[in-house]
Amino acid sequence: MSLASEVVQLKEEANAVLLAHNYQRPEVQDVADFVGDSLYLSRKAREADRPVIVFAGVRFMAETAKILNPSRTVLLPDLKAGCALADAITADQLRAWKADHPGAAVVAYINTSADVKAESDYCCTSSNAVKVVESIPRDREILFLPDMFLGDYVRTKTGRAMHLWVGDCPVHTKMRPEDMDRARHEHPGAPIIAHPECGCASRALPFVDRVLSTDGMVRYAEETRAPEVLVATEVGILHRMQKINPTTRFTPLDVGTVCPYMKEIELEDVRDSLALRRYEIDVPTAVADRARGVLERMVAA
Repeated sequence: MSLASEVVQLKEEANAVLLAHNYQRPEVQDVADFVGDSLYLSRKAREADRPVIVFAGVRFMAETAKILNPSRTVLLPDLKAGCALADAITADQLRAWKADHPGAAVVAYINTSADVKAESDYCCTSSNAVKVVESIPRDREILFLPDMFLGDYVRTKTGRAMHLWVGDCPVHTKMRPEDMDRARHEHPGAPIIAHPECGCASRALPFVDRVLSTDGMVRYAEETRAPEVLVATEVGILHRMQKINPTTRFTPLDVGTVCPYMKEIELEDVRDSLALRRYEIDVPTAVADRARGVLERMVAA
């Protein structure tokens, strides 16, 4: 029996649903029940009618699934699958920031720990960040965290004044406007799509055709008829885009755009997680109860 077949069998025996983020290894994506971005997977985790959720992603995603599904078992196949962006701010740091801006609305990107979400008023993903910020009364001060490039992009799109936490995704931040300008000359005629976490995403607007969340990139792949598309995000998504649209060549802006945390989980880890029920993710009740409201609003948005 192949490893993939073993995973499928174990998944059925465990009555489990397997969720995989767009940046996961291709072989993990291929055996998942659902593949998508954080918002899509958050919704699918909640809709899942199986008692076990195996989350092939990173820790904050598994925490989100547990908060939204407190009675279910949530497994993260490798505990080393963390997130440098989520580590950019702690709950203590957020409490201190809030103290400097009493009454401000706190908008937390989903790439944050459960503790930080519990201290926030709103949660968003890259696909609905603009919509979430636009829903806040215009006379209310806003603290946006932790990604300053996503925050600056949202600020540009909404025209809202926002205080930005100084954090970034090490993988996306190295992709700059000058790289996109260079790619445009090296691949004439090929449209460029870029994730809003990219370094100076708001200043990259003149050099790209679309700034899209990962979910937006997948939808773009379904619709485009261009012979080649340049993609500025983590390279794991190219597998899914190419499967959806095999007639277009999807080329990474930089082949080295690889998130080491997203690549921690291998197919063997998924198998062992199912077979041994490891590693179970839990969130303290007090934290989960406070974070659940912001996550429910995000999922409903």
